[in-house]
Amino acid sequence: MITVVIPTIGRATLLDTLAAVGPGMPVIVVDDRAAPGGAAGVVESLPGRVRVVRSSGRGPAAARNAGWRAAETPWVVFLDDDVIPGPGWAEAVWKDLVDLPEDVAGSQGRIVVPLPGGRRPSDGERHTAGLSGALWVTADMAYRRPVLESAGGFDERFPRAYREDADLALRVTRAGHRLVRGQRVTTHPVRDDGFWASVRFQRGNADDALMRRLHGPGWRAAVGGGPGRLRLHAATTAAALAAAALGAAALRGRGTADRRAGRRGFPGVPAIGAGRARDRSGRWRAAGAAALVWGALAAEFAWRRIAPGPRTPAEVVRMAVTSVVIPPVACVHRLRGEWRARR
Repeated sequence: MITVVIPTIGRATLLDTLAAVGPGMPVIVVDDRAAPGGAAGVVESLPGRVRVVRSSGRGPAAARNAGWRAAETPWVVFLDDDVIPGPGWAEAVWKDLVDLPEDVAGSQGRIVVPLPGGRRPSDGERHTAGLSGALWVTADMAYRRPVLESAGGFDERFPRAYREDADLALRVTRAGHRLVRGQRVTTHPVRDDGFWASVRFQRGNADDALMRRLHGPGWRAAVGGGPGRLRLHAATTAAALAAAALGAAALRGRGTADRRAGRRGFPGVPAIGAGRARDRSGRWRAAGAAALVWGALAAEFAWRRIAPGPRTPAEVVRMAVTSVVIPPVACVHRLRGEWRARR
C-alpha cells in the first residue's frame, strides 16, 4: 500500500533514517550523486531490502520523481535522508492514510526540530526550526501516486530542496484535492552548516522568482509563509551602491581639480570654480546620507538576527558579517531567478 522514497546524496544519516523506518515497508532510495562509484559509501552499503534507483545529480525534484515513478503502491511517502521517523512510524503512517477520503491527495507528518536546552537557539537553528510549522514539506509528506501522475510530479526547474514541495502542493490543491496533517511524528535534527550557511540559503530567492511566475504574487500566503525581506534587501543594496557611486564621483572631481591646479602652477589650489566645488561637496553629502541609510538598514537586519539568539561572540560576529553580505547576494539571486523564469 505504501512505498517510502528517500532521495540522497550519500549522507551518513541515511542509515539512521532507514533504521527508523524499519524493515516492514518497501523503500526506494534515489541516489542523486552526479558520479556514484569509487570507494564504497553509504549508498553502496545499503541493505538488500532497499531498492536503489539513480537520478544522476539532477536535484531533489528529479530524484523524487524517479523514486515515485519506480514505486508500484497507491501511496508514496517522501522522507529526507537526514530525518528520524519516530517510534512506530510505519504503523502510524499506515493509520494516517488508510481511511482518508478520496478527495484527500496527501498527508504531512508532524515535524519536530529539537533545539538545544539551556540557551537561546542560533540563527541557523531557528532556520531549521521553521520546518516544524511549514506546510507540505517533503521531510515527511505522503501523496497518492495517481495524483502525482496527474500533476506530473515535482517541477524539475526547481534545482534545490526548496519550494519544489510548495509548488507541487499548490498545483494539487488547485486541481481540487485536499492536503491534511497526519499524527505520525518525524524528527528533523539541527546540523551546523558552517559560517556562510545563511548566505548560501539566499540562492532560494531565485526559486521564489519562479514561484511568483507560476503562481502569482499571492503564492506565499497560499503556502502559509510570511512576507519576505527582499524589498528591504533591495533598499539596503541600493543605498550601498549609491554611497559608493557618489563617493567615487566626488573623488574623481577632486582628482580632476588637483590635476588642473598642478598644470596651472598652483598645486593644491582648486582650478574649477566655486560652482564645481559646491557640486563636489553636494556629492559628498549625498554619499554620506546614502551611507547612513545603508548602515541603519544593515544594523537593523543584523540586530533582528542577533537579538533572539545566544549572543555569543562567535554568533554576533557571524550575524554582523553575513548581514552585510546577504542583501546584495539575495538581490543577485533574485535577478538571476527572474531572468531564468522569463526565459
